[in-house]
Amino acid sequence: MIKKNYLLILLLFITVACSVVPFSNRKRFNIVPDDMMLSMSFTNYSDFLSKNPPLPIGNSNAKMVKDIGNKLATAVSNYMTQKGMSSEIKDFKWEFNLVNNNEVNAWCMPGGKVVVYTGILPLTKDADGLAVVMGHEIAHAIAKHGSERMSQQLLIELGGMTLSAALEKKPEATKSIFLTAYGVGSTLGSLAYSREHEYEADKLGLFFMAMAGYDPNKAIGFWERMSQNGNSGGLELLKTHPSDVNRIAEMRKNMPEAIKYYKK
Repeated sequence: MIKKNYLLILLLFITVACSVVPFSNRKRFNIVPDDMMLSMSFTNYSDFLSKNPPLPIGNSNAKMVKDIGNKLATAVSNYMTQKGMSSEIKDFKWEFNLVNNNEVNAWCMPGGKVVVYTGILPLTKDADGLAVVMGHEIAHAIAKHGSERMSQQLLIELGGMTLSAALEKKPEATKSIFLTAYGVGSTLGSLAYSREHEYEADKLGLFFMAMAGYDPNKAIGFWERMSQNGNSGGLELLKTHPSDVNRIAEMRKNMPEAIKYYKK
């Protein structure tokens, strides 16, 4: 009887915590408050940069990251305003930094805190390729995929403990869950997000880069290079993220809509 009651309470808990992703109408599970996620983001972002000093603006690649980031931030603001969702990003404090690290990686924490690793630059090749990566990572943050992922892990690993309780009772475990949810310290295309998250970020990222003035068609070439480099291929059944073939096919389906936003 106790077990049955527990399951009923858990089912009710999950049902109440479900909401809909406005960009895809997909149902999601989210139990973490936005203000707490922003606070964790700003703290952990500063902590990361203190241990991984960003390259100075005098570095041409660092300048490119900031220039692309600022254009993408403007595009995101315009897109969210068009969709009547500007309140979703009202507390964002955008930052764009390049760090010297050979990992093929980039990520965006809540509130627009973006880091690009130098290891991905040989694959992005130019500003359009870099906009593919940054637009994709920013899309994860806009769609709150990290919050969704963190909610799932709080339920699985900490028994559905609230974020505030988790921070108080198990701060290190909670920090680890947070960093994993946003792909910090892992390679691009890691298991941080689900296939559904990746498809949503791919689509939304195409829109953002197009609105920022970057050619969305370049996304195809980037993911082809990623596949050839061995950073995102493999058997799809063994990974949570989409296979390269399926990912590129889905991008081609979304390309006509993305092109409508594209202005050179």
